[in-house]
Amino acid sequence: MKLFVILFVWALTISSSIVYDPSPLQDICVAIAEPKNAVSVNEKFCKNPNLTVVDDFLYQGLNIPGDTNNKLGSKVTPVTVDQLPGINTLGISLARIDFAPYGLNPPHIHPHGTEFLIVVEGLYVGFVLSNQLGNRLITKVLKPGDVFVFPIGMIHFQLNVGKTNAVAFAGLSSQNPGVITIANALFGAKPPINPDVLTKAFQVDKDVTSYLQSQFWCDNN
Repeated sequence: MKLFVILFVWALTISSSIVYDPSPLQDICVAIAEPKNAVSVNEKFCKNPNLTVVDDFLYQGLNIPGDTNNKLGSKVTPVTVDQLPGINTLGISLARIDFAPYGLNPPHIHPHGTEFLIVVEGLYVGFVLSNQLGNRLITKVLKPGDVFVFPIGMIHFQLNVGKTNAVAFAGLSSQNPGVITIANALFGAKPPINPDVLTKAFQVDKDVTSYLQSQFWCDNN
């Protein structure tokens, strides 16, 4: 029994340690595309620390509204390690999300990170719990200044329910949280998912599945 408890605790420790980005073992690791005279950490090459410059740690432009002129009426401006090399190995990133009136950031997940949202203008937000918890919807209409958390891996969304533009800022617990937009992934997969799979999964007529797969699925990222 003692051995079982020890192994169980060890398994929990290992699993929790791989859920999020690992803690850095060095002061800085500026991501660099050229591997010459560099080392690979977290799938990125680290620039020689002696060659880093202030711009490696600077991103400018989050004050500029994103273009929401699309079918969704929203635009996500990400600041991940690809836009800000200095956050490599630090386990953080952020994004600006702009909304036209009634604009939607559609249901999606971040497979690698938890998200917390700081609302500048009011939004209707929510996330859906796992099958084991009955797919319960956790939802709220947020007011300016509210902060809301979307746990890692949960399907979530944000909708502007107002008649004016809205904006929010998101922080994420990964330098590369990833994003999977549910509708795009299922109906816009390349190559396409077999329609029989989607027809049975959604319990709709096959013509509905074919119609959905024929649509252009907008990407607001």
